[in-house]
Amino acid sequence: MSIPLIEFKNITKSFGSVNALTNVSFHINEHEIVGLIGDNGAGKSTLIKILAGVHAPSSGEIWLRGRRIEGGWNVAKAHAAGIETVYQDRALAVQHTIASNIFMGREITSPLGLIRVRKQYEEAERLMREIGFTSRVFTPDSVIATLSGGERQGVAIARALYFEAELIVLDEPTTALSLIETQKVYNFMLAAKEKGSSVLFISHNIYHAYDIADRFVIIDRGTVVMQADKSEIASAEQLVQHMKDFARAGHHA
Repeated sequence: MSIPLIEFKNITKSFGSVNALTNVSFHINEHEIVGLIGDNGAGKSTLIKILAGVHAPSSGEIWLRGRRIEGGWNVAKAHAAGIETVYQDRALAVQHTIASNIFMGREITSPLGLIRVRKQYEEAERLMREIGFTSRVFTPDSVIATLSGGERQGVAIARALYFEAELIVLDEPTTALSLIETQKVYNFMLAAKEKGSSVLFISHNIYHAYDIADRFVIIDRGTVVMQADKSEIASAEQLVQHMKDFARAGHHA
């Protein structure tokens, strides 16, 4: 068995008397796309905020490449571990160019501290082609506001790749996108995997997750209720049925 890139062991997160997560254990391997599936309120947001270091777990352990994290978990440690999170709003500055968005806050500078604009343009150009911006309509000088939703996800993924993300966490990246736009996001994810990153794809859309993920983790009311490889699940409909069964069992519990 290979050592997971990251692993949660019995992670619980409480806010006052409310448990948002209870004894959550799951892992992500290198070079894989994991679909984290759950209804709204299932605990997906809390889980990714712990991954990103925004929240520290109330109890439980986080392991990186087979080593337990000591002394707490925070944003700095998550960044150092190569975890880049793309939230639902993508946090892009829509009036700025693709290049300036990729490097925003982490600009390439000369020894004198001047921004190396040409170098940033060249790196942005390379990244765009590598992850699948095939249309020459777009250049690093293109303004984000002129891009579609799927293309904006591509810029956010390119940004994560430039900073050598080991794990790219995508929060509902296909929400409100057309089929064609959703396919663009899939292609960007596959390109990221090809370049050596793992992807955690968070979605409440089971069909989207089934299309692209290598493995599935289902979370329901703050608990992981199922983990399965794609080879074990015959169809998206079977995943839907599992979700319904868990929901029904939860209501009767």
